Amino acid sequence: MEKITFDFKSRTAIVTGGAQGFGFDITKRFLKSGAKVIIWDNDPKAMELAIKDINNPNLSCNTVDVSNYDEVEKNVKEITKNSNIDILINNAGITGPTATLWEYDIEKWKKVVEINLMGTFNCCRSIVPNMIKNNYGRIVNVASVAGKDGNANASAYSVGKAGAIGLTKSLGKELADKNIAVNAVTPAGAKTRILDQMTKEHVQRMLSKVPRGRFLEVEEFTSLICWLSSEENTFSTAAVFDISGGRSTY
Repeated sequence: MEKITFDFKSRTAIVTGGAQGFGFDITKRFLKSGAKVIIWDNDPKAMELAIKDINNPNLSCNTVDVSNYDEVEKNVKEITKNSNIDILINNAGITGPTATLWEYDIEKWKKVVEINLMGTFNCCRSIVPNMIKNNYGRIVNVASVAGKDGNANASAYSVGKAGAIGLTKSLGKELADKNIAVNAVTPAGAKTRILDQMTKEHVQRMLSKVPRGRFLEVEEFTSLICWLSSEENTFSTAAVFDISGGRSTY
């Protein structure tokens, strides 16, 4: 099926976790649609491979730990010296270990929430003022059906993604009087490297909940992200867009 094209010419986008998985495909589609893309990732090797693979002068990468506000703020200040930030895709995230809540390692629990929730907060807090100044912005926060349903043995991940959904609704309302849209997407399991972080049993349990009977294809996810990030999205904000193959019905 031919992919719908979007006009992102003259737009600058930041894609966190953009060197692999969802973020990598989003980056490629944005570039093909004319955007300038800046990947923020904490894996220098993955970014090096992404730059080599894509080979586009409109792509650049910075090593950024989104859970560190000072790092985020420093990079935003550098970017906004010469450019606006029109699009923010908060995609960076980790699943963390699979364990019951009462057996979950405390430091690992904190790390998952720091990246998945605080990372989203840090990026929004730092970038939104630039969008307000220019009265334009599109923010998409990558959450998960786990943030709606709660996955057993994944309390940290579920909490982080639920928090990102709540953040989306609050921030979207705060910016609703401006030409800035803030939305979240809640995918079910997809064919990305993140599945490798989980046990086979956990992956099979996830798949068994999807009425479509398969995992999400990355390209399907990217198409939704592109529309939410485009000028065509003139009304939807503070909303949660489900892409779970029928797993979640709200």
